[in-house]
Amino acid sequence: MSAADHQVLESRLITTGVERLALLGKHADALMAGYTRDEVPLTGLSTTALNRLLAARILWRPDEQGGVKLAPKVRELIAEMLADEARRHVNADVAETLELLRSLVQSYREARDAGEYLRQEQQLLRLRQEVDDLNGRFADAIDSLWRRLNSDFGFVSRLGDKIRENERAQKQIERLLDGLALIDFDELIDLVGGDGTLRKLLVSGLQQQLTQHFTSLREVQRRMTELMARFRQQQSRSRLVAGMAGFLREHPGFVPGNYAMRSEVPALFNHAAPLRAAGAVALDNDADTRVLVELLHRLPKPAQRPEAVAAATAADMQESTLVAARQQALKEDVEGFYLAVVERQGEEPVSALDYLDQAGHDWSPEIWLFQVIAEYQGLPRTEQRAFRLQHDEEPASPFNDLRLIHDVVLQLVA
Repeated sequence: MSAADHQVLESRLITTGVERLALLGKHADALMAGYTRDEVPLTGLSTTALNRLLAARILWRPDEQGGVKLAPKVRELIAEMLADEARRHVNADVAETLELLRSLVQSYREARDAGEYLRQEQQLLRLRQEVDDLNGRFADAIDSLWRRLNSDFGFVSRLGDKIRENERAQKQIERLLDGLALIDFDELIDLVGGDGTLRKLLVSGLQQQLTQHFTSLREVQRRMTELMARFRQQQSRSRLVAGMAGFLREHPGFVPGNYAMRSEVPALFNHAAPLRAAGAVALDNDADTRVLVELLHRLPKPAQRPEAVAAATAADMQESTLVAARQQALKEDVEGFYLAVVERQGEEPVSALDYLDQAGHDWSPEIWLFQVIAEYQGLPRTEQRAFRLQHDEEPASPFNDLRLIHDVVLQLVA
């Protein structure tokens, strides 16, 4: 890199750094509010300011449904400047973070058992921030490695430096995989016990984030393998060119021969597949008619006589046709249920399962309810307003928001 290029790069870095440091000062109130809370409040930030903070990697969004949070490096920077010993990271590896999570869970349990709700909320906030920091460190490392692979990865002047750069990138991927492997979800499940809040934070939420990290690492490894294969091809070509250049230096009077005019071609150049001449009968040539007739008569006759084949029976109905017919029958039975509801003129609601028993249809109750609901959703808006569809449902368990539908009640609106 020349001195002029170095000055241009340094100037661009200074300009970008000044702009992002100015962002820290301009939005200091919102950033400090995000430091003391779980998320950064968006009330005082415009859309343009939010996009600039996200682009500058001062803020980050863990998922599409969640809020905006401080980047782990920014939170560590604020903690270092404030000498906040409760949040300063002495060691940023995964093992230290897991040990801190275990300690915070124990403190959270003690506060919960003692009825200290304020301390319990503080410990829960610390847990959320530590989990966010752990996910953020993985995301930053993967993003940094991905950006380096897709930008100026391996553009070095010497072959040895290129090989060492490849080895360093591969070791970084291995370290990230080793760090992810340290997180044992069986241990975390035993640690959180039956606490729904901790289970959602340290098991389901963390597992979803780690799945995204593993997916990103697989893409990084695929890109790394592609670049390594490309490097091997370039390396083989460069060795061939370097060997040819060395041979020409040792033999300055070497002149390549005209291999096309030689009767014996070296095996190194004789790699082309042989050409096979294609032939076809010229039916438009009347002079060859007699020859073609003689060739046809000389064709060998089959040694065995053709055997008589029995007449084919009627083809069976295809499985897809049977499925379509059964679906049509189910649709017609459900339409009959809707007609029965219309005939009652809204006197009383009609249960779908009661109608199924009275009509004597042999459909499965689950399939029947699914088709009744699907038929209602397929109606136009104006026709949907003519019916009142109610679900007889209940939650699957006290800890699961999944709703189980036991029956469907349909009534005509008067």
